[in-house]
Amino acid sequence: MSVPPAAVEAHDPRVHIQENDDVVPPEHFVLTDGLTPNLETYLFYAQEQRDKEAAEARKEGHLPPTGWLSELFDLNRRALDQDSVTSADEKRGAPADEAAVLGITPTEYRAASSSLRTATWGAIFYLITTDILGPYSAPYAFAQVGYGPGVACFVAFGVMAAYSGFLLWHMFLKLDSERFPIKTFGDLGYRIYGSWFRIVCNVLQSLQLIFNVGIIILGNGQGLSQMAQFKLCFSVCNIVWTLAGMIIGQIRTLQKFGGVANISIWLNVITLMMTMGAVVHTAPNYAAAASAYNVAQGAVQTLAIVEQPFEPQLNGIMQIVFSYGGAMIFVEFMAEMRRPMDFWKAMACAQIFITIVYMFFGLFVYSYQGQFVINPANQGISLYSLQTATNAISLTAGLIAAALYGNIGIKVIYQNILIELFRAPPLTAKAGKYLFAVSVIVYWSLAFIIGSAVPQFTNISSLVAAVCIFQFSYTFPPFMILGYVMQIDAMSEDRPFDINNPRASRADSWRSISRWARGCTYPHKKRFFFNTWNLIISLACLATAVLATYAAIKSIIVDFQTGTSGTSFSCRSPLQPS
Repeated sequence: MSVPPAAVEAHDPRVHIQENDDVVPPEHFVLTDGLTPNLETYLFYAQEQRDKEAAEARKEGHLPPTGWLSELFDLNRRALDQDSVTSADEKRGAPADEAAVLGITPTEYRAASSSLRTATWGAIFYLITTDILGPYSAPYAFAQVGYGPGVACFVAFGVMAAYSGFLLWHMFLKLDSERFPIKTFGDLGYRIYGSWFRIVCNVLQSLQLIFNVGIIILGNGQGLSQMAQFKLCFSVCNIVWTLAGMIIGQIRTLQKFGGVANISIWLNVITLMMTMGAVVHTAPNYAAAASAYNVAQGAVQTLAIVEQPFEPQLNGIMQIVFSYGGAMIFVEFMAEMRRPMDFWKAMACAQIFITIVYMFFGLFVYSYQGQFVINPANQGISLYSLQTATNAISLTAGLIAAALYGNIGIKVIYQNILIELFRAPPLTAKAGKYLFAVSVIVYWSLAFIIGSAVPQFTNISSLVAAVCIFQFSYTFPPFMILGYVMQIDAMSEDRPFDINNPRASRADSWRSISRWARGCTYPHKKRFFFNTWNLIISLACLATAVLATYAAIKSIIVDFQTGTSGTSFSCRSPLQPS
């Protein structure tokens, strides 16, 4: 996760811009004429950026080899870091004085921005698979729909999630640059559709991240209550994890999360293996199934197709969607990568890992526990010793995942609300770091309220999957590529682009029918079919999300009315036997 010295005007900004420096970075989202850059400008600088990255990659032939295994396990990190620092010291000697630090130029800031992109695709693989919700919810999904629909949905959603990931990767490479960096999913949407779409993305992203943290607090609270044999107040269990999250959430950069995420994925794998071993040799947790889902004790039943009302079936399918919920922060990951062109490796490996491992785990546990599957699955182990062991490991992994979600969520809110609306200092400033620390406390407090107010792990996770995750993973990427391709096609009759006069190249504007005609009916048949495909996918996904949202909300209301779930802010755990 290291990077060689930046090659911007023979200048490595890390030599004098340290993490604790009080720097207020200049932002450049307007051109010299005071107007917002158009798509052609973004494309021009993005191409320059990609050419520069390719040139730097060719110059790194003298560095230690970085093959797939070396990148994945981060074996070359120390060597590359040492080479970077040594080279910088040799070129420039002592760091610049403090005055220079406080007065950096726009060129220097762009170089600093480049040097902060240090994550390798191996580190990003771990970050994508740092998922506490997907694997443990997979058995519940099969219990609601059966073997056939479960496998079909897992494979179909996996293929479409990979498709969406490649679309996001392609658009990021075409539109991101040091001069106009893309930092969030909303930034990417803004380049294509404007401010209204960025607002939609930022709102949904903020909701998903804070609800994810709330769900993990709820799940960890359930696990801790099981470990305490329900002798500890359930609300206190949630508070314990909230306080822990406030502490670990003080980590500010994804670079520092890389090593922690490396540990998290193996903790998850250990928990999955222990859970599979436990369900083979122990009976299902009948008491928890009766308390959480009102399932009476009896023989274990597994079905090829489960016939029941569509609401619980959609809730089960939304648990599968949760497994592929990483697309929301793919852009953030690419924004911190040393070479964004390598992101496809991390994304492809992660999607294959998720599809194979999660689906196998879901099928295995469902085969032994049938209708008595608990969500999350390890809490359905009936033997207390094994249940406690898996809870202890999964709770640690869950805390890491929650801290990662919270880190991204706080940054989105900080950038788009505190900085843009209330003129808060940037995170690189000392005052910004203090404000970030306070924001972490407030953020986790709100997540605690969410998890404790609606103590229905399955229903609330289904709601988040339908309202937020489904859009980022399936609805938005094809909708965005549709707008991007239409604008590219509309340029087919424009004049050559001149960076000195960026608005003079267009032959007409979007107020003209001719430009819409080129964008919608490009003469290439393959492009027309591609646009039609993406339009149909977007509309179909939007319709599915609306239906799934209705099912989740109805299930929440019914469970509160029937008393199946626990009550809000209660001392009684949702899994506690009656």
